[in-house]
Formats: sequence, structure tokens, C-alpha cells
Amino acid sequence: MDASPSSTPLSARPIEPEGKVYDRAFYLLCGGTVLFMASFGMLLPELPAHLAQMGGEQYLGGIVGMFALAAFLSRFLSGRIADKAGRRKVMLIGSAVTAVAGFGYIVATSIVAFLALRFFHGLSTGFRPTGTSAMLTDRIPKNRRGEALGYLGVAGNAGMASGPALGSWLTVEWGIEWMFLASAVLGIVSLLFTWPLEETLPDARAVRAADLNPFKGPLIDPQAWPAAVVLLPIALAFGVYLTITPDFVDHLGYVYKGSFNTIIVVSSISMRFIAGRMSDRYGRIPMMLAGTILLFVGMALLGAAETKTVATIGGLVYGASIGINMPTVFAWTADLAQPGRIALALGTMLMALEIGIGIGAVASGMHFEGDVARLPELYYMAAAGALLTSLALIPPLLMGKRS
Repeated sequence: MDASPSSTPLSARPIEPEGKVYDRAFYLLCGGTVLFMASFGMLLPELPAHLAQMGGEQYLGGIVGMFALAAFLSRFLSGRIADKAGRRKVMLIGSAVTAVAGFGYIVATSIVAFLALRFFHGLSTGFRPTGTSAMLTDRIPKNRRGEALGYLGVAGNAGMASGPALGSWLTVEWGIEWMFLASAVLGIVSLLFTWPLEETLPDARAVRAADLNPFKGPLIDPQAWPAAVVLLPIALAFGVYLTITPDFVDHLGYVYKGSFNTIIVVSSISMRFIAGRMSDRYGRIPMMLAGTILLFVGMALLGAAETKTVATIGGLVYGASIGINMPTVFAWTADLAQPGRIALALGTMLMALEIGIGIGAVASGMHFEGDVARLPELYYMAAAGALLTSLALIPPLLMGKRS
């Protein structure tokens, strides 16, 4: 059989450090990511008001908390499945779940049904990002890993920028049911973008019952703990942001609440174009230090904001911190992973993301309780966590450690 590169499936072909790095399969990955992130991201600005109309304002933290809990639990399985049965399978599962959930919101008219659906929807992010990041890591040489993951992050941010803006417009102009329908359609198209991709895991097999048994085989990769620990306060800040920012921007007078998300995401996208490449060149720890310092400043500015101008500046700084931190922590995790366990390591790191988001969401929702006077306290709490993380990163940097 001819083993020349021309006979190898395009998306399964290893990519050399020199030459063309980004091809059709890369763009399918990115396109599917844009659609997936827009599908679930478009819901975030409008769900708090929707839940309040159902009489569940006291369960505000559950909007993000139930979602994050499901994503966290599913990561015990998604990384293992991706490393044994293949990356493509877990990506397809994630896209399918978000499509089904979009239709489900239309008929979930009780608080119990709504929160149960949020839990089900959370399974999508427990699967899709793990498989996508692992497939991209398979295809990109290590010395360009941060760069490629940065560009994948640009795709995710593009979805998070366009989704909330579109969702708010649909809700205001047409009604929330049309937003739910649009979310489902975007999930279906994400599935269609994923279907043509060839599996990149050598010797991928069918999913076995043992893969679904949490008591058989490893659930985490301990090598990923440094990246996971650093990610935790970053994720906590994100959980706070997701939970209280819709009320914060409403208090400041925004009609289309999703437009403030667009400010953050555009800033993050701009930074991602250079942050991943810089982490490849200068090291993961220096970039994480820069990112957590910006996170501290951004959260502090949001806490102090009493005008749209100050809030916009805070949002731009916060967005820049995301643009640095996320591609860097993904690349750092892949660097730390044991051979054959990249997806497991990524799943381990992403568990910290879900824990942080869940704690931030539930704690801020319980403390907020609809009182806008408490909003600054919550942003300052997130800023304090970022400051402590920055201080913790300084000693290893002084010792000459960069990754």
C-alpha cells in the first residue's frame, strides 16, 4: 500500500513544523467551534431574566452552576473516551447535545425542567472542547502548539461574540423562543462541520462499556495539576462574570445586554492572535503571570464602574486577560501531559475550569439575590483571587521556570 503523504487522509496527516500548518481540516475544526460556542453562548445574557419570569430568581446561580456541574462530571469520561475511542466521537456528542438542548428550552416551562435541561446542556461542553483541543494538538507540532490553540480560541471567541449579540437581538425583536430555535440550528450546523473530519487518534476503536465506568481506568492525569490549579481562580472569576454581568449591564442601561459580552470577546480575540505565539516563545508561566495581572485589573475596574465608559475599559482589560490565559493554559496542559494521555490531561485541566465556574456562579448568585449594590463586592472578590494567583506565579518565575 502506498504510504506517501498524498495517500494519507488530509485531517489525519501529521503536520510538520515548517510549511503549511493550517489546512481544510483546521478550518472545519474552527468553523465547528464558532458555531458550537455561538449556540450555547447566545443564551447566557437572556436566561437570568427568563428564569426570573418563571419565578426562579433565587435559583439564578443554577443557570451557570448546573451547566458547570454537568460539564465537570462528564469530563471524567470525555478525556478517557477521546484517548481510547477517538477525538471525533466526543466532538459529535457535544454538538448533538447542544442542538437537542436548544429545542428543549422551548418546552421547558417549569423551574425544575429548566434546571434539569441546564444540567443536560452542560454535557456538551464536557465533551466538545476536550475532543477539539486533543484533535488539534494531534495535528500541530509542539513548537507551534500555543499559536494554533490561540487561533482555535479566536474561533471560540468569535462564537461567543456573535452568539450573545444575536441572542439578545432575537429575544428583543422576535421573542425568546426564536433565540432557543436559533441555538438548536447552530448546534446542528456545528455537527455537520464535524462529520467530515477524519479521526486523528491512531488505532481508535469503538466506545466500550468500560469507558463509561468511572471505576475502571484513570479518570485524571496528575501531570496536569499545575495548569489546573492556576486555572481555578481564573475560572472562578468567569463564573462570577457570567452570573452577575447581565444584571450589571442592565443596571448601566444597556438595551441589548449581549453587546457588552461582545466588547469582552473582541478584546480577547485581539489578544489571542499574539498570546499563543508569545507563550511558545517566552514560556507558559510568564504569560500566565501577565494574564492574571490583567484579570485582577479588569475585575477591579468592573467593580468600581459606575458608568458605561469605565465598564467598557474594565471589559476590554478583562477580555485581554482571557485572550492570554486560555490558549496559554491549554498549551501548558498539553506540554505536561503523559504520552497517550493528552485528552485525559485536557479533561483534568478543564475540570478545574468547571469547578471554578460553578463555585463562582453559585456563590455570586447566592450573595447577589437581585441587589445591585452587592455587585462591586463580587467583582472585587474575583479580583482578589486573580491577585493571589499572580503572586503565586512569581516564585517559580524567579527560579527560572517558564513552563
